[in-house]
Amino acid sequence: MLDVPGTYAAFGRTDEEAHEFSVRFALRHATLAPSSHNSQPWRFVRDADRVLLCADRLRALPVVDPYDRELIISCGAALFNLRVALASLGIGYAITTFPSNADPDLLAEVCLLRERTTGAELAAFMSAIYERVTTRHPFSPEPVDATIEQHLREAAHAEGVEVACVSAAGPRYAIAELVAEADHRQFADPGFRRELAKWIHPRHADDGMPAYAAGLAPLLDFTAPLVASAIRTFDLGGGLAATHRDLVAGSPLLLCLATGVDDAQAWLATGQALERVLLLATLHGLCASYLNQPIEVPELRQKLGALTGLPPGYHPQLLLRIGHGTPDAATPRRPLGKVMS
Repeated sequence: MLDVPGTYAAFGRTDEEAHEFSVRFALRHATLAPSSHNSQPWRFVRDADRVLLCADRLRALPVVDPYDRELIISCGAALFNLRVALASLGIGYAITTFPSNADPDLLAEVCLLRERTTGAELAAFMSAIYERVTTRHPFSPEPVDATIEQHLREAAHAEGVEVACVSAAGPRYAIAELVAEADHRQFADPGFRRELAKWIHPRHADDGMPAYAAGLAPLLDFTAPLVASAIRTFDLGGGLAATHRDLVAGSPLLLCLATGVDDAQAWLATGQALERVLLLATLHGLCASYLNQPIEVPELRQKLGALTGLPPGYHPQLLLRIGHGTPDAATPRRPLGKVMS
């Protein structure tokens, strides 16, 4: 549990010191957002009343994410967490996305407004930031309540992102086959396997995916370094395809986030919609995990759009499975000092 900044001023600190502590508190919550391969590809630049959210391209995934689409989505999720934390502290904000044509790494400028609160309703999501984790375990067959499903749709729409919900067995099984096909294609690429292995056996203990988080424990009963070595060396697509096919087919609800355009602005909005949906699902006692393989294989992306029933012309950005299950342990996070300057 993180420290509560409201107690800080009570110990004789000045208003400026209390404000600084509050902003650091909010930024720490921003870093608890999900990211592809737990790469945490964000940087924050601070001055007195402004936070700049920047993309850290050194943490990019050039094989699986050659255009940094998922990188920017991850940064969007961190931006939404920042909005929630600021709202919980009563700190207002004004956000300008992509404020500099000369610097594509600068994704958002967040001006802090001390005299008023912005988005007060977002404070209700605060507790879910701690609790939200990804699970790779199977879900129970219990369906997601229709009212909750509608609320998840509304959460995505609130961030300007379209969503398709799939619960009928036929489309779910068809999507399961598409996920399995994408697994086969990705694992047949040695470059993909090397990139994945790098993040399963990271050089540092504060990023990347433990072997359990990669969903490999049922497949390979090895320690993490051996799992990474096996992935680099062997095409394990067949085994993972079967595992993921069963997970998809057995999930009561699939949710696909999509946008009408496919650019950096849309990706940043998708990240904010993603985190809003995930936090709401967490508040309702639901678990979620990602099935983005068909979106990461260009030839399969539009097939997924058709199977999920998205309107023509919409671009699938993320595919989630949602249901009642057992959360995995939280993945590690880098210290705030490594991501803030």
